[in-house]
Amino acid sequence: MSQFRFLHTMIRVFDLEKSISFYTEILGMKVLRRTDYPDGKFTNVFVGYGDENANTVVELTYNWDPETPYTHGSGFGHLALGVPDIYKTCDELRAAGAAICREPGPMKHGTTVIAFIEDPDGYKIELIEEKTI
Repeated sequence: MSQFRFLHTMIRVFDLEKSISFYTEILGMKVLRRTDYPDGKFTNVFVGYGDENANTVVELTYNWDPETPYTHGSGFGHLALGVPDIYKTCDELRAAGAAICREPGPMKHGTTVIAFIEDPDGYKIELIEEKTI
């Protein structure tokens, strides 16, 4: 058994309040903790579906007074969330204002049903249909 545990993924965000709204109001996560670092001029907000002691979460890092939005480079892929009914979920997310950038359907070369949405900073979030949720 490994002594490692996946704790969180960190992404830099341009508009902290807009990002918090997306992750909490549209994706249903909760703000777990928020810490301002005045000397470093940044804020960390951790969001997720459950306590950090038992769940992997997302760290939103906001550097105060950014001049331009961040680029994602060529290495970052996406975050992934499991959902029980991907078609219904996408309809609900669309109605809530989420940008669906890949409509639900089977993945290429496979049978898993997936879709993609984008957060306010353009980070891709893959939705994967899991009938067991």
